[in-house]
Amino acid sequence: MELSELEKKRRRERKDYPYRLEYRTRWSDNDMYAHMNNSIYAFLFDSIINTYLIERCGLDPFSSRSRSPEPSNPQSAISEPLPTSPQIGLVVSSYCDFFASVSFPDVLELGLRVTKLGKSSVTYEVGVFRKGENAVKVVGGFTHVFVDKATMKPTTTGMIPSIRAGLQRLLVSNELESKL
Repeated sequence: MELSELEKKRRRERKDYPYRLEYRTRWSDNDMYAHMNNSIYAFLFDSIINTYLIERCGLDPFSSRSRSPEPSNPQSAISEPLPTSPQIGLVVSSYCDFFASVSFPDVLELGLRVTKLGKSSVTYEVGVFRKGENAVKVVGGFTHVFVDKATMKPTTTGMIPSIRAGLQRLLVSNELESKL
């Protein structure tokens, strides 16, 4: 019997996510029920995705510039003027599936992978784990469409090559996924 998509997500492990980032929860992340407020999950997804785009894909969201990432030192400072990127990424859909609660003062481990990579779009998946625990607490993500900054429409050439190359490194195989 094939597992449902929700059950596949519930069985995710850290190894299913090629890129990881640690997050230390804050007192203000909790809601009145003493668990992490739902809006914070969107913040976490946005943070790990944009950290990856900056560090590994050469995107500079503060000026919408693009640069070639430096594999040996992905966090190196930019020392010369860069051309402005003609594209920006827009979030067109998002989701979040909750399996267990987390709260302050938990330290979380976020995992990132790409589940679909189109010509102009990418669908990300983020797994949220409590540090030291194997069970995934939350699986969520969103879809970015890269568009021309001036027209706000997808380009005929698709996304910038450095972004595509970085995202391809996180792409999971649908064949492998269907066996889970």
